[in-house]
Amino acid sequence: MNPAFTNLAVMLVMMQVSRKLDLENPDILFYVRVAYLSCQAIALLVYLYTKAKINSKNDLTTMKYVEPANPMSGETESKVVVTTVKEYDLKQVDSLIKSVFTSLAMMGFMHVYMKYTNPLVMQSVSSVKSALEANIVKIHLFGTPASGDLKRPFKAAPGFLQALTGAPEVKSDKAAVESAEISGAGGIKEE
Repeated sequence: MNPAFTNLAVMLVMMQVSRKLDLENPDILFYVRVAYLSCQAIALLVYLYTKAKINSKNDLTTMKYVEPANPMSGETESKVVVTTVKEYDLKQVDSLIKSVFTSLAMMGFMHVYMKYTNPLVMQSVSSVKSALEANIVKIHLFGTPASGDLKRPFKAAPGFLQALTGAPEVKSDKAAVESAEISGAGGIKEE
């Protein structure tokens, strides 16, 4: 099933749930906070367990891919990245863990400072759903083979700005890697 469709369905259901709850009642608000924090903890535990599985597999297979130039950071040329499967997977998990903490910070600001309570209800389930749908989790926890959409490097879903500008994607084919190496941007070891 398409994750965008399921995200929309989950948000619509959670909006209906938040309408039914009396979020002015301190007891209900307490349980909503506990549910939100529990879901964030579950997502974090899924990512940490995935990280432990990656470290235990210790896949040191070398992989090369071409990372497109990022004009927002002043880069003009794409570069070849040489890394191992383990390093690539750990980088992916670390970015997912960072997203959990970013979400906690944003929700904390919105709830504590701005006094919004509906986002707690709506975001509680989506973090667990996102954790279970992450490509890296599918590979290491569910044992899905790393082929097709799960082939490394993962194709990132285009963001709003990328969709408008038609930003290039990461390429891993042999011709793109050789072309980038010849142009002088090759062999950059990712740390």
